[in-house]
Amino acid sequence: MEHDPLRDRTVVVTGAARGLGAALARELAGRGARLALLGHEKPALEALATELPTEAAAWEVDITDDAGMAEAAREVRGRLGRPSVVIANAGIAEGGPFAESDPASWRRVIDVNLTGSAITARTFLSDLVDTSGYYLQVASLASIGAAPMMSAYCASKSGVEAFAHSLRAEVAHQGVAVGIAYLNWTDTDMIRDADRYAVLRELRGHMPPPARRVYPAATVAARLAKAVARRRTSVYVPGWLVAAQLGRAVLPPVVMRLSRSALPRLAAREPFRPTGLLGAGGHADAGGAPVPGTARKPS
Repeated sequence: MEHDPLRDRTVVVTGAARGLGAALARELAGRGARLALLGHEKPALEALATELPTEAAAWEVDITDDAGMAEAAREVRGRLGRPSVVIANAGIAEGGPFAESDPASWRRVIDVNLTGSAITARTFLSDLVDTSGYYLQVASLASIGAAPMMSAYCASKSGVEAFAHSLRAEVAHQGVAVGIAYLNWTDTDMIRDADRYAVLRELRGHMPPPARRVYPAATVAARLAKAVARRRTSVYVPGWLVAAQLGRAVLPPVVMRLSRSALPRLAAREPFRPTGLLGAGGHADAGGAPVPGTARKPS
C-alpha cells in the first residue's frame, strides 16, 4: 500500500467545528494525519476530535486575536508536534445592500476572512518553515468574480487570494508551498443561513445552472485533501471554475449587465434587507456579539 504523505503529520484546520472544516478534518484523519482543530463552539470541536480515528485535539480560539492564536499554537506544538500543514478555512459572510449594511458586521467579515487568515499564517509560519510545510488558503468563486449584495465577502475573498499569492512568492525559497482553494457553493451552515434570505436566495437562483449548484461538504473536502497531499498551488472545486479564472477579466461587465436588469425585478418582488452575519464564526451567542479571543487547553 502506498504511503500517504500526510500520515503522522500535524495539520491545523481553522473553522473546524462544522461544515467544510469538520469534513476536511475527517478526510485528513482518514489519511493518517494528526488534527489540531481550531474554532468556536468548543463542544462541537471536542466531539469531532473524539470521533476522529487519529490523534486530535480541539482549541477554542478567535482567529482574529493574535495573542489567543499564539497561545493555541504553543499548545498545538506541545500536544501534537510542529504543524507541517495549515488550512485557513474559517470564514463568515453577510449579504444585502452595501448602503444599508451594518458597519460592525461588514468590518467583522473582513476581519475574520482576511485578517484572520493572515494571523493564522503568521502564527504558524515558523512551523511551516521548519517543516518545509504547506499552507492552504480557502478562497472562493467570489475571489474571481465579485457579486452584488455580497460586498464584504467578495472584498475579503479577493483579499485572501492576493495575500496568498504574495505569501507564496515570499516564502518559496524557504521550502514552504502556498495553495489557494477556489470553491463554489458548498453545503454548510453558512450557505443554509444565506438561503433563508430572499436577497441571497434569489441571487443564487438567477445564476447559470452550473454556478448555482451546491456541493456536499464531503465531496469538496475530498478534493481539498488530495490537493493538500500533493501541495497544489491551486485547486478548483468544481473544476469548471478554472474557466472562470481564465475569463475573469470579462466577469465584472457581465455581472454588472445582468445585475442592472435583474436587481430591480427582484427588489420589486421583495425589498432587499441586510442579512446580518452568516456563519457561526461571526457570533458569540444568540445576541451576535463578536467572540473575544481565547485559547483553551484541550480536555
